[in-house]
Amino acid sequence: MTLALPSTIQARKAEAATIFGSHGVPTRRVEEWKYSDLKVALGEAGIGTDQALWQVDALPDGVEMFDLSRDGAPDWVQKHFATAGRNIMGTASLTLSDGGVALRIAKGAQVSAALKLAFHGNGHVRGLLVLEEGASLTLVESVGIADFRNVGFEIVLGEGASLEHVRISPRSGDAVLVEEASLRIAAGARYRAHFAGFGSKLSRMELEIALEGEGAQAHLSGVSVLDGKRHSDVTTHVIHRHGNTTSTQLFKHVAGGYARAVYQGKVTVAKGADGSDSHQSAKALLLSENAEADLKPELEIFADDVKCAHGAAVGDLDAESLFYLRARGIPEAEARGLLLQAFLEDAVAEIVNTDQRELVRTELLTALKGIA
Repeated sequence: MTLALPSTIQARKAEAATIFGSHGVPTRRVEEWKYSDLKVALGEAGIGTDQALWQVDALPDGVEMFDLSRDGAPDWVQKHFATAGRNIMGTASLTLSDGGVALRIAKGAQVSAALKLAFHGNGHVRGLLVLEEGASLTLVESVGIADFRNVGFEIVLGEGASLEHVRISPRSGDAVLVEEASLRIAAGARYRAHFAGFGSKLSRMELEIALEGEGAQAHLSGVSVLDGKRHSDVTTHVIHRHGNTTSTQLFKHVAGGYARAVYQGKVTVAKGADGSDSHQSAKALLLSENAEADLKPELEIFADDVKCAHGAAVGDLDAESLFYLRARGIPEAEARGLLLQAFLEDAVAEIVNTDQRELVRTELLTALKGIA
């Protein structure tokens, strides 16, 4: 079905098609994809033109929803849809998708119930979430298993808005799952996100976050537990476009077997964004000789009077701690599990919502039983 899209959206889709046409499916020769060769993972199947699906469970009071496969997009959709982010696979989802979901929380609305959003099926799909001035929401995003899915997600936070975002990507075998999220965060707005990943043939979450007003904040955390040949990639780019903005990132990974954990975190402090405060930390434990972790934090600073720090570390379980627990009668498998849980806990503790924190802990403990 060909939709009668507003001319502004048609123009944005045409621009995206030009960008994707000039780049194609990324390979390891593309710097941002050097650890996650999408073209090889997909093989001859390629990215196709299928349309993936979305589902919202029990739309909470205070949330407006629009189906992007319909005509007659309201003004707020026309204003914000397809305006942020121009990464390669984001342009692909915009070019090749005919549908998706747009959600809005009106000015000042405090939505108490969590909004539960799922993307599933094969193909391409788009999402848009707009929180107007002073609005607040908890978003729980679940990831359905598919052969290949490419999600393009845009999030807009108005002044003083607050969003907590929890995304859980389950353990899946031969799935290739890609999501690109582009965020614009206005003055005084706060974004907290946690990404729990348990690996697939190739799983990649890419975020581009622009802090556009004084007092804007982005706090990111995540965990991954990987075994077999599973691969999990979190790639972030936080841009401090305005002074007196804050960002933090804390990611922890556990990999066994032939698994591969990837974290690429870039922070750019723009010229004039004085007073910016940014901290990055990424750590990984490797439980086998064949497991791999690629941790790559970066800083790019064009302003004065900033506080920026980053660090990365890869290692094995602490032998003395393991010996201490075993000497007190704790079986080795249980002792290893306790140490792994303790290693991941500070990242999980970043989740503010109690229900969502316990949900992630439950998934984490299940995954650790199979890897410890």
